Amino acid sequence: MLVTFVRFASRIIMSSEKPLVAFVLGAPGAGKGTQCSKIVEEFGYVHLSAGDLLRAERNKEGSEYGELIQTHIKNGSIVPVAITISLIERAMNENTVKKFLVDGFPRNEDNLTGWDQQMTDKVNLKFVLFFDCSEEECVKRCLKRGEEAAKQGTAARADDNEESLKKRFNTHMSSTMPIIEHYAKQNLVKKVEANRPADEVFADVKKLFTDQPAEPTSSAAAADITPSSEQSPQTAEEPAAEEPATEEPATEEPPTQEPPTQEPPTEEPKSTSWFCQIL
Repeated sequence: MLVTFVRFASRIIMSSEKPLVAFVLGAPGAGKGTQCSKIVEEFGYVHLSAGDLLRAERNKEGSEYGELIQTHIKNGSIVPVAITISLIERAMNENTVKKFLVDGFPRNEDNLTGWDQQMTDKVNLKFVLFFDCSEEECVKRCLKRGEEAAKQGTAARADDNEESLKKRFNTHMSSTMPIIEHYAKQNLVKKVEANRPADEVFADVKKLFTDQPAEPTSSAAAADITPSSEQSPQTAEEPAAEEPATEEPATEEPPTQEPPTQEPPTEEPKSTSWFCQIL
């Protein structure tokens, strides 16, 4: 009976746990999708790409947002936050795994405000993973992605052209970088240099996800250093605290017990006091 109750209670606790979220930000072509796939495989997260969710909604038959989403994607502008957040939250609720990589969100002040109002109390934010990549490299990667899609006979993204890419990069710099700076002030940004090959980038990413559970303890460790450093003066003062040992002469109550003045016994305390002095 007790075992049954414990199992039932544990299920309730687990179901009430907030999802763990890591935001993944970077310019178009920075390698967010590639790295997210590796994180999913290595650490068991669920990858929620805001862009993929919007494209899926755009292509869904009968979607009330489809045409609006298509216009924004083509123009390289940002879809209204209410639509994006509702799609992200719906995807979270549909998953049994409660560790999520939210890729490409929040991308501007409106996204951030909407997330804070609607989702902050519903999730635990792990950190913001920021892939820093140059415009030149980002454009080159996206154009190559479009060429590979054409070779494979698959549909290329409508925004994988040089004109749209420049608009998207400018949008990233003007709208998304302030969000990254906002989280950086809270010490929540993990910046990774993304101009390198994917495997080299992931080597650094892997360290972040491997070390992160211990990172609160690392910051705590930094906090521990200060207390320990504060404790070191205390240990340095301990010799001063040994003054009570020097005060032991005041505690030489045994000599005050000399009133028995039994000379043989009194000599023994004196000898012991001499012994202590010798020590």
